[in-house]
Order: sequence, then C-alpha cells, then structure tokens
Amino acid sequence: MAGQLAADYPFFDHPGPVPMAHRGGAHYAPNIGMENSLTAFGNAVAAGYRYLETDVHASRDGGLFAFHDATLDRMTGADGQIRSLDAAVVRRARIGGREPIPYLRELFEAFPHARFNIDVKEDEAIQPLVSLIQDAAAHDRVCIASFSTARLRRLRSQLGPRVATSLGSTEVAAMRLSPVSGRQGAVVGHGGTCAQVPHRAGPIRVVTERFVVNAHRNGLPVHVWTVNDADEMRTLLGRGVDGIITDRLDVLRDVLTQRGQWYGASA
Repeated sequence: MAGQLAADYPFFDHPGPVPMAHRGGAHYAPNIGMENSLTAFGNAVAAGYRYLETDVHASRDGGLFAFHDATLDRMTGADGQIRSLDAAVVRRARIGGREPIPYLRELFEAFPHARFNIDVKEDEAIQPLVSLIQDAAAHDRVCIASFSTARLRRLRSQLGPRVATSLGSTEVAAMRLSPVSGRQGAVVGHGGTCAQVPHRAGPIRVVTERFVVNAHRNGLPVHVWTVNDADEMRTLLGRGVDGIITDRLDVLRDVLTQRGQWYGASA
C-alpha cells in the first residue's frame, strides 16, 4: 500500500475543500430528530452535498445498518444493541417515530452519485462492509474511517489498496508528534490516505498549522470533524484543511460560498 496518495483515488476528486454531511446533517433544520434516515441523507443531497458521512453497525445476523448509535433508544425509543438483535427487529424500530434505520446498501442505491465516508465502530461490521463494497463495486465511492488502527488494518488487508482509508488513532498521533520534514514512510506506509481528526482532543489542539503542513507533505488531505460553528470553519479553512464534516449543512455551505469554495449544487 505504500506510495498510494489521495490523488490516486477518485473519492478525493472534489475541486475544493470537501463538505461532508455528518449523519446526513444531524442539526440541519429539516433533519432535526431524523439523523441517519433516508430523508436526512436526501435533504443533504438536495442541499448540494455529494459527500455523506455515516457510522455502520452490524446486526446479529449480519445486516449492515447506516446508524450512529450502537443502541436504538436515543433515536427510535426502542431497546437493544444493534449487534445483539436480528436485522428484522432493528428494521421495526423507527427513527423519529417515522422511518426505519436504513441499510447501507439502501444509501448506495438511493444516492448513486454520492460518496460515503464510513466510520466502522465495531469489529462485527468489518466483514459485512467488505462484502457490500465488493458486491456493489463501491470501491471508488467510499472512504473508511475508524478510531481503531487495528480495525483499519484489517479492512485495508481485505479491501486492498483501491479503497481509501483514514489514518487510525495511533497513526494520527505519529503524524501529530512528528517534525515537519519530508515524507514519513512509517506513516504513509500503513496505507492511510487521509487524516480525519477533531480540531481539538480535550485541551490539545490537533489541527495545528504544523499538522496540516506535515499531512500535506505526506500527501494526506486533512478532514476535520465535527465542526458546526462558522468562525471555527473559517479558522480551519484558513489553515488549509481539505474538508469539514458538519451537522450544520447550511452554515458550512454559506461559509464556503462566501469564500468562493462551494462546488455543490445550489439549494
């Protein structure tokens, strides 16, 4: 995998900073109470977003759901962990009392021109995700993320170098702590093709000017999550970040429009 850069991946072909709709835009007014539903993702696409972010969880019998929470209660009022339930039971739950939790395959089919940033939160979701990407020939449409570097390495091994992945947490730490220098093969050689990070982790500012420069020297775009404040967006864009993941689709669209960097469709 060494030597693969973001420029080698169709996923990263956006002409400016990439706007990503977190959970479909969880705090975007039309989506309140309906995050991660087909309606929410549809509203994001209608607002001009081509990049959609979601977590995935697998049911006990291998159904792969596009949903943030490991449990059903917060968004549906139902009980239970997704990984402990059969898919048919998960499907009976209703987001906001209205819509079933979508399978990831449904999102691929409903939004054929969209790209998906997929956060894999549990090991149980690895094999269903690998199978879906292969069956749907979705290699060029996805970027895989996870806090777990070990989980990402398993995914990279099974999916091969065609699928873009973010750095894992230990890889981000290596990038954050390394000096600005030439390309560091120890970081890039793991196969990560972008750095997806929070602006801050507790008191530590992750996205410093040095971090962005170092990532770029390694050929890695920097995407920052989850940013909902307009001034923070402007600060990060001023540091040269390559993408912002947001709940507030309208705020990010306005900021990018003001900067002449909005390349989505008009709302």
